[in-house]
Amino acid sequence: MTALISLHNAAFNLIERAGNWLMPLFARFTFAAVLLLYYWNSGLTKLGDGIFGLFSPSIGAYSQIFPKQLEAAGYDVSQFGVFHWLVVMAGTYAEFLLPLLIVIGLATRLAALGMIGFVVVQSLTDVYGHGATDTKTLGAWFDRFSDSVIMDQRLLWVFVLVFLVVKGAGALSVDALLRHRHAATQA
Repeated sequence: MTALISLHNAAFNLIERAGNWLMPLFARFTFAAVLLLYYWNSGLTKLGDGIFGLFSPSIGAYSQIFPKQLEAAGYDVSQFGVFHWLVVMAGTYAEFLLPLLIVIGLATRLAALGMIGFVVVQSLTDVYGHGATDTKTLGAWFDRFSDSVIMDQRLLWVFVLVFLVVKGAGALSVDALLRHRHAATQA
């Protein structure tokens, strides 16, 4: 029995050491495979026309971020102020920048923390701004269904992001490259 326990421990110690190297990379891969294009496409819907669309968000941006306020303004974006423009532009740029930082592994912990905040705000906007309160969309934890968009899917998204906040980007990342360069200059 002791030999079996020793074999078990040796095998899983090896897996754990490999996991310390592989899991952050796999978390970034999972984020890229599932959410990178989701957020980039969402960001593209918020940009205005032409090159100046980078600074002039579309009406779709306002309808996604401030749905009730836009409706109350009669869909006239000119009634919105600088605050609204700043929020829309910050959200739009975040949809491009934060996922890119996570995928390449640069400032990963901060980018993942930013994405957690983004997912929370996105979920609250879906519930309170867009009225996504039906059982199928909102869902519930600990029920027998695992396919709700907000409670189930976004919990899994946040788990991947929390993993990256805790563990960092891993060995194959720009963060690791910069850390090694910094250590070499300190030596």
